[in-house]
Amino acid sequence: MNIFALIYLDEDVSNLVARLLRSRGIDVQTVQECQMLGKSDPEQLSYAISVNRCILTHNRVDYEKLHLQYINQKVDHSGIIVVPQKIPYEIVARTMVLLDRLTADELENQLFYI
Repeated sequence: MNIFALIYLDEDVSNLVARLLRSRGIDVQTVQECQMLGKSDPEQLSYAISVNRCILTHNRVDYEKLHLQYINQKVDHSGIIVVPQKIPYEIVARTMVLLDRLTADELENQLFYI
């Protein structure tokens, strides 16, 4: 059982969000830190899966399609969190509400809009 979710920030999410989440005790990796800058959305999700991380993104349309594709193909993922483009502090507040309520296992194969 995985209790605490590990987060992977898509390249469209500010690095300030990573710093703020880390200051709240969340384990976060960014696209830049993982040398994944410029990779496609399917590659980003595949990488997140390979390191057992839930992806946090602003890219609703593409990740909705990927989520449905994975579900239809019965392929697991570690979770997708879609957040609108807001100021970083609001993004972190919304994310923390979700992460405080759900375990990593409860995020698996789910698509959340926060």
